[in-house]
Amino acid sequence: MASSQCCDNPPALTPAGGEGKLVDSFGGPKTYLAGSDESKAAVILISDVFGFEAPNLRKIADRIASSGYFVVVPDFFHGDAYVPENAERSLKMWSKSHPTERAFGEAKPVIAALKDKGVCFIGAAGYCWGAKVVVELSKVNLIQAAVLLHPTFVTVNDMEEVRCPISVLGAEIDKISPPELVKQFEKVLSANSGVVHFVKIFPGARHGWSVRYRHDDVFAVKRAEEALADMIGWFNKNLKLTLKLKPSL
Repeated sequence: MASSQCCDNPPALTPAGGEGKLVDSFGGPKTYLAGSDESKAAVILISDVFGFEAPNLRKIADRIASSGYFVVVPDFFHGDAYVPENAERSLKMWSKSHPTERAFGEAKPVIAALKDKGVCFIGAAGYCWGAKVVVELSKVNLIQAAVLLHPTFVTVNDMEEVRCPISVLGAEIDKISPPELVKQFEKVLSANSGVVHFVKIFPGARHGWSVRYRHDDVFAVKRAEEALADMIGWFNKNLKLTLKLKPSL
C-alpha cells in the first residue's frame, strides 16, 4: 500500500449521507444499511482506507439495494478512517492500526447477523484495502460471491484458495495491482475449473476509479457506472439466480 494511488481523489466524508440508515451495531460495528429487510440476498461492501462514510460508497450501496439486495457497509475502522491531511500519521502507520486480518475476523459476526435475519445468500465486494478482506472471506465458504475492485494486498496465492464465484475488476493504470498481476489472477482462476470467475481491466482507469471519482468528470463517471453494472450483474448471476432456483423458497 505504499503507492500514493491509494490516496488519490480523497472523498469528503459525510456521516449522514445516503438513502439508507445508520445503526450503532450490526454484528458488532457501526453500519450503514440499505435495502429491504425482507430480502433473502445480501451484499456486504467493504471500503477502501477512507471508510464507510464516503459519499460515493453510500451511493453505490443504495444502487445495489435498488436491485433487490439488503446491503450492509460496516465501519471496520471504528471511526478512524485514514486522513491524508494528518502529516503525523502516514498511511503506513495507519495501516498497522487497521490490519485486514482484524476486519476479516469482524466480518464473521456481520455474516452471522445476516443469517440470523433470514438471509440465504451473501455476496461481498471490496475496494482497495477492502478487497483483501473479501478474498479472505471467499476462501472459507462464508460468502457465495465476491467482487474485488482495484485490490490491494491480494496475491496470486490468494487466488489459488478462492472457493466461490469471484470477479476481479482492475485498472489499466495501477501500480498496486497492475494489469500484469490481474492477468496472473485470471490465469490461476482459469486453472481451477471449480471456480466461476470474471476478470476485467478498465482501459484508461486508475487505481480507485470505481469509488473515488469526480462527478464533474463525465468519462470517470461512465467508467464507475460500468464497474457498478458489472458488480450488480455478477451478484444477480451468482446470488439472485441461485436464490430463485432454491427449491425451498
